[in-house]
Amino acid sequence: MAPRSRGPVEYRVVADPFVGDEDGEAMVQKRLAGLVVLAAVLFYAVPASATDTVTSATVSSSTVVDKSPPTASSPSIVVNNSDICQTGTSGAVQTSLFGISGGTTTRDLNCERIKLARAVYGMGLKVAGISLLCQDLRVWNSLWMAGTPCPYLGAIGDAAKERWLAEPDMSPEGSIIRVAAQVEADEAAPTPEAHDPYNQDWGD
Repeated sequence: MAPRSRGPVEYRVVADPFVGDEDGEAMVQKRLAGLVVLAAVLFYAVPASATDTVTSATVSSSTVVDKSPPTASSPSIVVNNSDICQTGTSGAVQTSLFGISGGTTTRDLNCERIKLARAVYGMGLKVAGISLLCQDLRVWNSLWMAGTPCPYLGAIGDAAKERWLAEPDMSPEGSIIRVAAQVEADEAAPTPEAHDPYNQDWGD
């Protein structure tokens, strides 16, 4: 069987639309430019977001340290024993730089005098107990005004009164008889004569 003969083969050459065409070249350049711009945007966008993340993490993790000094507290001074005639006082001062506190006790002499007189009077020594109270000016003046003067070196009643009048300086400072004695002494003192420069004895 003889082979069939084939007809002539036709070949078509399809031209590249971008080769030799000015519009095609312009399109290729635009696409390349777009890719370059996109790459630049992606390059700068990623570091910016990373920077924002680091900054926000730093701010959120920051801590504030309180450097103010502790408060200065006043010491507690408590006097529980009723036989101790003292009172406690304390105080404190606080500034922004430092603080200081302190305390002390104050002695009450009048309280001690009353307790001592009560103790002596309770032992049967009534004159000694009254003598202790007479160390106070108010007690001394009140007993003098009542006509029952304070004891004077063992003397009581009118005998003590005469001794007080004879020696008023032995009474407490500011007592009635002491003030009266000072007034009498001032009145009895001679008044110095005024110096007259025109009344001079020039002699013969």
